[in-house]
Amino acid sequence: MRGHASLLGAYVERTSVLHAAPLWAKFIPVAVLSVLVLTLWSPWVTLGALGLVILAYLAGARLTVRELVRPLARMWPLILILGAFQWFNAGPLTAFIVVGNIVVCVLAALLVTLTTESQRLLDGLVLLAHPLKRFGADPERFGLTVALMLRSIPYLVGAAEDSRDAARARGLERSPRALILPVFIGAVAYAQQTGEALAARGLADPEHDDDGALPGDAPDAFRG
Repeated sequence: MRGHASLLGAYVERTSVLHAAPLWAKFIPVAVLSVLVLTLWSPWVTLGALGLVILAYLAGARLTVRELVRPLARMWPLILILGAFQWFNAGPLTAFIVVGNIVVCVLAALLVTLTTESQRLLDGLVLLAHPLKRFGADPERFGLTVALMLRSIPYLVGAAEDSRDAARARGLERSPRALILPVFIGAVAYAQQTGEALAARGLADPEHDDDGALPGDAPDAFRG
């Protein structure tokens, strides 16, 4: 199964200011920057924000140009279609602002995940969910749910691509059954294995706490 963690902005290990910064010190500037570019609606603000994000990638996080443009390479069909639509309906300036703001927000958000280990991200989400305990929410289970989601999406994407490649090799790339059935079977098996692993860890029964492991050889449910 091919890895697809990079689709989610997988952590890139570096020694940099942003890697060492606490999560709140990265999240707040990203939130503020996103609000500014979306509310001020100016090409100069968009250009300035884009310059700050690029500087943060290359200098603040010591990431490479390839790691900077990789998300854009995956987004180019959406960027092209959206830019063309805005150009046709509202003109080139609006198209630049809309597309530029999306690029800024996506790159800024990914910078947080690229410079923060998944465990720290999940711990931050659990901390944010703690005020909801008064309404009966379980922050730890919320963090576990997010962890399972982050693990499942790359698995399913990889299963779909593997199924497509296998169908193409057999000359069945136009067969919906050859494309969908292996993914469906793999997803059901993965869900069953995950449920069994959670039960082994005692998460289905709070009074039980055996040792288990989630699929993918991750001993800790919150590890990415």
